Amino acid sequence: MIPSLFIPLCFFLSEPLEKKDEKLSLLLPRENRLNGSSTQKAFENTFQEAVQNTVRLVRNGKLIALGTLVHTDGYVLTKASSCVGAREAFLSDGTKYPIRIRKRNEDFDLAMYQLIGEGNVFSSVRWCEDKKTESCSWVVSSSGELDEIRIGITSGKNRRIEREGGVMGVLLKSNGKSEPGVVISEVVPQAAADKVGLLPNDLIVRVEGRKVVSSQQVIDILSDKNPGDAVNVQIKRKGLDLDFKVTLGHRSVTFELFNRNMQMSGPVSKRKDNFAEVFQHDLPLFREDMGGPVFNLNGECIGINIARVDRVTIFSLPSSSAREVLEGFLRK
Repeated sequence: MIPSLFIPLCFFLSEPLEKKDEKLSLLLPRENRLNGSSTQKAFENTFQEAVQNTVRLVRNGKLIALGTLVHTDGYVLTKASSCVGAREAFLSDGTKYPIRIRKRNEDFDLAMYQLIGEGNVFSSVRWCEDKKTESCSWVVSSSGELDEIRIGITSGKNRRIEREGGVMGVLLKSNGKSEPGVVISEVVPQAAADKVGLLPNDLIVRVEGRKVVSSQQVIDILSDKNPGDAVNVQIKRKGLDLDFKVTLGHRSVTFELFNRNMQMSGPVSKRKDNFAEVFQHDLPLFREDMGGPVFNLNGECIGINIARVDRVTIFSLPSSSAREVLEGFLRK
């Protein structure tokens, strides 16, 4: 059986390419590009499911996350670490509702909000019953403005994402002296330590109130911390005792700042690790688009976007995990 999009794509590519760029290269007509009208129309059925069941969560007039409509009473699942302080939700028709948080689940990084509207019956996703996502299958999500869809494919097997742990972004060495403490030999530019003002040759004497005499002690103390946790660090600098509060960053972001892919990726999710199971896809979404639903070509919700990892990698919680969390929320 020919995939449903094969014929439209072949048609697009066989049309006359009339426009040229400054180098006289032939250009695909705009309407046939990724977000062009012809491409959007090819996914028309899924388009309606995607935009109608996605909401924009807003704080101080700014989009901070998308949400997935999961119940006709106006319940919305979204990414918990992205939606803190959300006050309003907008539907695809522009209708605005105040919202109230109901539940949070830290293990899955999910939160449940409710749209506040007297007597309203809201749309709700149709869940996919398959427990596993097919490899290399078409997937669709709404854009952040709820006026277009984003189209791509699954690009990785369902798998567990291990806990990464938080880091300050420093390289350490022994101070070579009898006094306790660990010397900062290098500070990674733009990392957590750099942002609060830690410098090379600073002597770390305490972390979270505990004396440290080796690099391993510092590592052990931080191993129980997550990205986003604030850690108290006491140092000695030119005879002065100084105290800093360092908000830990992600290891992959901190130590891959000079990685070409990371440089091109733009902002990524604050939390993108420690998930029991995710599937991966390549939809061109932004950090603020996390929390929205992902659909198959039948318009069934196969998961919830939970982390933007880089420019070509989005992690999504499978529908089975999202439904498990939702059922737990509703029971309580």
